Amino acid sequence: MIDHETIPVEAAVPAAILSTAQAIRLPLGSARFRCISGFTLAELLVTVGVLVLLVLLCAQLLNSAATITTLGHKQMDADSQARQLLDRIAIDFAQMVKRSDVDFFGKGTLAPNSVGGTMPGNDRIAFYSAVPGYYPTASNQSPVSLVAYRVNSSSTSSSYNKMERMGKGLLWNGATPTPAPVVFMPLTIGPSTASPLGTWPAATSSSTSDPDYEVIGPQVFRFEYCYLLKATGSLSITPPSDVSGIAAIVADIAVIDDKSKVLLSNTQITSLAGQLSDYAANMVPGQLRNNWQNTLNTNTTLPRPALSGIRLYERFFYLSPPTL
Repeated sequence: MIDHETIPVEAAVPAAILSTAQAIRLPLGSARFRCISGFTLAELLVTVGVLVLLVLLCAQLLNSAATITTLGHKQMDADSQARQLLDRIAIDFAQMVKRSDVDFFGKGTLAPNSVGGTMPGNDRIAFYSAVPGYYPTASNQSPVSLVAYRVNSSSTSSSYNKMERMGKGLLWNGATPTPAPVVFMPLTIGPSTASPLGTWPAATSSSTSDPDYEVIGPQVFRFEYCYLLKATGSLSITPPSDVSGIAAIVADIAVIDDKSKVLLSNTQITSLAGQLSDYAANMVPGQLRNNWQNTLNTNTTLPRPALSGIRLYERFFYLSPPTL
């Protein structure tokens, strides 16, 4: 019989292969050890806490961004409304017929012209202007229109607390008097000693309806103006006897955007408009606007989000030389 000699494994297997097998076994053991390991309760609590803080921070950032965006849109909405209105007024004033023999209805005007008086609260103004107007017929049209601005004060009107403009086309003298014809010495616009009601009562009233009125500033609820006099260079609430003595008309308006306006009732808007003061004697440019802003800042009876949506504007409308 042949005796078999036992050979050790280390001797039968080359050293390189053995070291490789040992290297393979070590990671496998380590992997099994990692699979059975996990996070501790303290680690989980810290992770959840950090996650909650990150979520709250992101939510706060999103809320701040939404608030800033909303306020920006509100301001742009009010700016757009005010710009359109003030540009329209500038066009009408630039074409105003400025003659001593032509009637002009405004704050402080006296007989024999239309009597405007002091006009507490929202102001009204009406004048003849060489701008296109609305005509009921297509014939015998004149190049002169009757233009008027007001904030409607009729609580039964859909235009309540909104800025309106009238552009009434006039006919040549001798034409069918619908509307009343215009002559070289036009008829009195509003109340006067010769005509208690005036030719166009709606042009000087804040509530009388007229089909030629249109809403031009649905967000404008306060309208105030005064005169810059050529003679003294100062602001005045009384115009000179000759309209050509007015260097400029200074207008102030208060605008509230639609989103802020829904927070207030018409009664509250009317009350708020009454709290915004009128022009007074010896005022300087910008003073009335500052007074209005102070009134809004100190108001504690109305919702602050609504008050913060109100924008105030002031513009000088310089009148061109008198029309001959």
